[in-house]
Amino acid sequence: MTAEATWGAAPGLLAGEAADGGRPLRIALLTYKGNPFCGGQGVYVRHLSRELARLGHRVEVIGAQPYPVLDRADGLPGEVSLTRLPSLDLYRQPDPFRTPRPGEYRDWVDALEVAAMWTGGFPEPLTFSLRARRHLAARRGEFDVVHDNQTLGYGLLGLDRLGFPLVTTVHHPVTVDRRLDLAAAESWRRRASVRRWYGFTRMQRRVARRLPTVLTVSGSSRREIAEDLGVRPERVHVVPIGADTRLFSPDAAVPEIPGRVVTTSSADVPLKGLVHLVEALAKVRTEHADAHLVVVGKRPEKGPVAEAMERHGLGGAVEFVKGISDRELADLVRGAQIACVPSLYEGFSLPAAEAMATGTPLVATTGGAIPEVAGPDGETCLAVEPADTGALAAALGRLLGDAELRARLGAAGRERVLRRFTWEQAARGTVEHYRAAVAARGPASGPSPDRTA
Repeated sequence: MTAEATWGAAPGLLAGEAADGGRPLRIALLTYKGNPFCGGQGVYVRHLSRELARLGHRVEVIGAQPYPVLDRADGLPGEVSLTRLPSLDLYRQPDPFRTPRPGEYRDWVDALEVAAMWTGGFPEPLTFSLRARRHLAARRGEFDVVHDNQTLGYGLLGLDRLGFPLVTTVHHPVTVDRRLDLAAAESWRRRASVRRWYGFTRMQRRVARRLPTVLTVSGSSRREIAEDLGVRPERVHVVPIGADTRLFSPDAAVPEIPGRVVTTSSADVPLKGLVHLVEALAKVRTEHADAHLVVVGKRPEKGPVAEAMERHGLGGAVEFVKGISDRELADLVRGAQIACVPSLYEGFSLPAAEAMATGTPLVATTGGAIPEVAGPDGETCLAVEPADTGALAAALGRLLGDAELRARLGAAGRERVLRRFTWEQAARGTVEHYRAAVAARGPASGPSPDRTA
């Protein structure tokens, strides 16, 4: 199997000094899923790689489908490149859970991927990690550090024997998603299916306990990682992520649309709490007839959200948009009177940070790390308990009816993001842990003779 690279750089040592004061680093950033328009992992890779290059480092993103979209590093001190490490892409649209043609199989890892899919499992974290280890084994000495983005697959174990210090980011343990999906399952068949799908979390627990350094994005996620994955707390370090405050910023030229509420929901899963926001919208519209919801995400054809929309006759009051650019997303949020994060749990909540950065007032739940991002109730947002439809409706109605409160919360929210949650701050904090991992390994840039694969 071969990997395809785009706008790559030579593997030699980089000269000069990075913006953080040390030698520029050669970083391999692994991501088994990289879609920047669906879910937080692709967003993380895109923005972190750009800011690392802005500091003067060389970043090679190694990823599988959907491939990440990266910002070119033209004009920046460092470099960004993409190496495609393809899977069989078994969950692609419009034919998810497809069976590959015989000619698509390349090796035993492909066969393993298909076998796990056939039996109801999710193989991508394991199979990507195996492919990544094989790829890195052929490139000893080319990277100073490997940064894994939540793969937590068995293939990561032993990278130190190949000469690669390893740093791993866990945005939040997927065991949280598993618990919420099991709680929402309505039959024993569905519960059995959920358990099988999340079978890979057993592997992630085993791998996480053996990792030297784990980064996460919030104090809430740090506690969950310690409790759910069994990682010793002193090995888990919080480096908050942030919003692109250059793009997500106030713009008076964008007109405010009366009654508009905007939210992001990358998937129709219980974790995102969209059904509670739809139910709350139905209540709000009894007093604010112009209230309507724009959801950045795919319209569900069936399930709790679709049923709630039909039950309350909200077909014309809820719009779904997908495939929009970052600039279109920023304008959409700017034009809303309220941004809402109704999630039952978030490991960080980029949508909250991005909305606050535009100066749009926020209504958010207190699920997971959301309060760490959104800030105190009444100062930088209106906060409600997760799954409390009545409280959510009351907060939305209060904001829609109070322009002064909207302006105050919007200004305070942006100031909070500028102080705490920018991608430059995230990159600088991450580099500190890269350098600590490199120092812990010692001065050698490659494996010693007695540390072979």
